[in-house]
Amino acid sequence: MEPIPVRHLDSTKEPALSGSFGIRNVAELLNGRSMVQELHRHDHFYILVLETGSGEHEIDFVSYEVCDRSVFLMRPGQVHKIHLYPGSTGYLIQFSPALFHAQENLIRDLLRRVSHKKFCKVTSDRFGKVQEVLKHMYSEFSQRLPGFDEVIKASLNIFFIELLRQKQGEDNTAWKANGYPQEKLEKFLDLLNDEIFTRKQAGYYAKKLNLSPYRLSSITKSLLGRTPSEIINEHIVLEAKRNLLATSMQVNQIAYHLGYDDVSYFIRFFRKHTGTSPEFFRQNFR
Repeated sequence: MEPIPVRHLDSTKEPALSGSFGIRNVAELLNGRSMVQELHRHDHFYILVLETGSGEHEIDFVSYEVCDRSVFLMRPGQVHKIHLYPGSTGYLIQFSPALFHAQENLIRDLLRRVSHKKFCKVTSDRFGKVQEVLKHMYSEFSQRLPGFDEVIKASLNIFFIELLRQKQGEDNTAWKANGYPQEKLEKFLDLLNDEIFTRKQAGYYAKKLNLSPYRLSSITKSLLGRTPSEIINEHIVLEAKRNLLATSMQVNQIAYHLGYDDVSYFIRFFRKHTGTSPEFFRQNFR
């Protein structure tokens, strides 16, 4: 069985930052060459901020054209491939969830809210502010003066706020505080990431969250426009697609990996939600 390649951060490099942060200058990273990476996933957050750029970036099978003043933000576990052309400039930021302590609720909440959108094109005036924050962050990381770890966290906080302000211009709900419903939704999505291979019933997650199935459904429909069961099915189909396109695993191996003992049932499930069989999808979308 060949799983999707996973890239990790070196946990020994930055003990002051829990070994879980890095920022690189894109121009120096490319060094006059293209960057071509085939399908893989990360166990950490991956943020690519481009002042100038061209190329293609595919995240969870959605293709984006790389352009000037663009930001790509990926959560751990998402699958992507990228072709970044020479001449692109900006910064690549990578950090694990362990960077922020449990008590740092504000920045963790900002990260959750901003990371739901994989791509955004930033206005020129706001990008100037973002660029200054990233330049400062890069300088702090390079010099490693006393307290640089806290400066980097504060800079990330400002960076996330600027992205949310950008979202506010596109979506008036970006800054609305949903309080309790938003908290329950985030916990539901976290539980899905941890348990979806073994637990696929909406009622199970409602019980874990101390909610009635009706209340959980009300929350997901009001915030995401979908029922818990629809969200669960979307997660399963997406993970199936990831494994079909990014690995050489057989369909029966993928079915078992996703928690299905009955391979024929998995094939019917996949066809119902995609309109194609797993093999057809693999052959025609690779």
